[in-house]
Amino acid sequence: MALTNPRGILALLLFLCQLALPFPTLPLQAAELPAPSDGKAADRAAPDTRGSDGVAAYYAKRYNGRRTRSGARYNPEKLTAAHPHLPFGTRVRVINPANDRDVTVVVNDRCRKRDYPFIDLSRAAARKLGFLGKGTVRVRIVPLDENEEG
Repeated sequence: MALTNPRGILALLLFLCQLALPFPTLPLQAAELPAPSDGKAADRAAPDTRGSDGVAAYYAKRYNGRRTRSGARYNPEKLTAAHPHLPFGTRVRVINPANDRDVTVVVNDRCRKRDYPFIDLSRAAARKLGFLGKGTVRVRIVPLDENEEG
């Protein structure tokens, strides 16, 4: 018995593909590797547990000299940032875990709200974090108290 209806053949193929779909997408269980005990782990500082993991980007060149929401003019060589809800004047430490670089910036602008923590940095801050020219990077965003040093 041969199927001569092209729609029937297509329906059968789609059904078989749906049956086979879960098999390659089953989760793999990775073996747990022991932590290296080279003696250097005790020398490393404990990671900062405050703040939040998020994404950082930097201002485009077209914003040079434009006014920010706080009224100041954007200068790409100053260490400033835009954040959706932190008050203006808040100092924020931004840490790039990929290369362990950090920079302290002052919030003086707003950026659009997103579903995840986000900060928009000046070009000088992006250069210090080592991602200028790369677009975005995963970072740790830590708001500092007024008495904390940057």
